[in-house]
Amino acid sequence: MDLANCSKCGQLYLRNPLRDICDRCFKEEEEQFERVYRFLRKRENRTATIPMITKATNVEAALLYKWVRKGRLLHSQFPNIGYPCNQCAAPITSGELCQECIGRLTEELAKHDELEERNKSRVTVYHAKNKRENK
Repeated sequence: MDLANCSKCGQLYLRNPLRDICDRCFKEEEEQFERVYRFLRKRENRTATIPMITKATNVEAALLYKWVRKGRLLHSQFPNIGYPCNQCAAPITSGELCQECIGRLTEELAKHDELEERNKSRVTVYHAKNKRENK
């Protein structure tokens, strides 16, 4: 183990491979998690959204997103929670991109591949034509 600065408070601590924060900040996060989980366990709160949860528990949305990403808060149990797509910020429950951004990226990659293939063909034809003319 080596020394590191806590990403939350900046304090020096012995790095733990499972977390990037010091013990004190970890305990604070765990207390906040318990507060959120107690809130969500109530039947009437199971369909709460991230803004509703942050307002009721006073826990930052960034922490809620972190717990959803890590699988500590499951979409299957709490259907209205998720985190923002890395590209467009639409709510998602898994991965890094929403389906729309994945589709757009896939289309752009296909177009890029098609252009690359056309350019290869043009270069081959150009070289073949030059060889015939130079003979």
